[in-house]
Amino acid sequence: MTCDALSRDDWSMPKNARKAPEYKEKQAAPKLLAWYGKHARVLPWRARSGEAADPYAVWLSEIMLQQTTVATVGPYFMGFLKRWPTVEALAKAPQDDVMKAWAGLGYYARARNMHACAKAISSDHGGKFPEDMEGLGRLPGIGPYTAAAIAAIAFGKRATVVDGNVERVVARLFDIETPLPKAKPEIRKAAETLTPDTRAGDFAQAMMDLGATVCTPKSPACNRCPINDLCDARTNGTQGLRPARAPKKPKPARQGACFWLTRNGHVWLRRRADKGLLGGMMEVPGTPWDRSDCHRTVKKLSQTDFDWAYPHAPTTAEWRLVPGLVTHSFTHFDLELSVFTAATRKKLVPGAEGRWVPLDELHGEALPTVMRKVAAHAMPEAGPLFAKR
Repeated sequence: MTCDALSRDDWSMPKNARKAPEYKEKQAAPKLLAWYGKHARVLPWRARSGEAADPYAVWLSEIMLQQTTVATVGPYFMGFLKRWPTVEALAKAPQDDVMKAWAGLGYYARARNMHACAKAISSDHGGKFPEDMEGLGRLPGIGPYTAAAIAAIAFGKRATVVDGNVERVVARLFDIETPLPKAKPEIRKAAETLTPDTRAGDFAQAMMDLGATVCTPKSPACNRCPINDLCDARTNGTQGLRPARAPKKPKPARQGACFWLTRNGHVWLRRRADKGLLGGMMEVPGTPWDRSDCHRTVKKLSQTDFDWAYPHAPTTAEWRLVPGLVTHSFTHFDLELSVFTAATRKKLVPGAEGRWVPLDELHGEALPTVMRKVAAHAMPEAGPLFAKR
C-alpha cells in the first residue's frame, strides 16, 4: 500500500503500524538512491557517476575491507593496484610478494585466498570474473557477502549486500530486537525486501554509506537520514539500542616468548606454516602461544622461568629478557609475548629453519603486525619503522 492509497482511517492508525514491510519496500530505495546521488563517498575503488565499475577493483576492495576500515584499506588498495593493475598481473605474482604487500592488513588467510582466486580467474575464466553469485561463490575466498557485492556493484545484478553497516541500518529500520549474531538471518530477510530490481549496486553502496556516515553505531544523525520517516526504531525511540547484541564472552589470554637473534646487521626470521593463524607470514622464532590463563592470574614470564622457553630458542646464546611485554589482540584471544634478545657470530643456526634478513630491509618482509610489534620492542630505536606501516 502506498502513501497515496492510504485512507483517512489508515492515517488514524498509530504511526508505527503504517510502516508495513510493503511500505518500506516501495519507499526506501527511491529515497536512498536520491540521497546517494548527492552524498556518495568518493572512494578509490568506487566508479564515478556514469562510469562502469571495474570488477577487479570491486573484488580487491571487498576482500581488503573484510573486518578492516576504509581508512586503513585505502593505501593498501592503491599500492596493489599500482603494482598489479589487473587480475592476470596479480595471478602471476609470487605469493611471497603478495604477502609482503599485504603485511599489516591482518587476517592473512584473505591474502592467500585472494592470490588463489586471481589464479583461478586467470586460468579458468580467461581473466574475467563470473557475473553471477553462483559462479563467484565457487572461487577461493569469495563467500556469500563478497559474491553479492561483486554481482551487484560490478555487474548490476539484483543481489542483497549485507555488511556491518547494512546490518545496523536494517536492524534500526525494522526495529529488530533479536540480538546479533542470532539476528543475521532475520536482518538479511528484511534487507532483501528493500533491494530494488534495478541499480542494486548503487543501492548497496548507498546503504553502506548511510551506515558509515549517518546511521552510525553511536549517536546516529537521524535528522539527516533520508529514510528516517520509515524507521521503526526512531519511532519507538530505540535507535540507540539497535542492533542488539548478545553479551560478549571474555577473551582468553595466551602467553609466549620470542627470540630476537641478530648477527652483523641481520636478524633471524622463519616462515610460519601456510595453514593456520598468520599462515605463510614471516615471524621472529619463539615458543608456541599456549601458556593460557582466562583469568589472567598466572605469573608473567620472567628471566627466572626461562627454562620453559629455552627449548624453543633458535640457538644457544646469552639471551637477555627485554623489560615489558608485547601485547596483541586477535579475534579469539589476547596475546602477551616476552621478548629475549641475543647476538651471535654463527653464520648458521644449527637445526633451525629460517634465514638471515638485513635489519634495514625488514620493512619489506611479510611481517604481521604482532611481529612488527616484537621488532619494535626488541629494537626501540627502530620503533617508528615497525610500529606503523
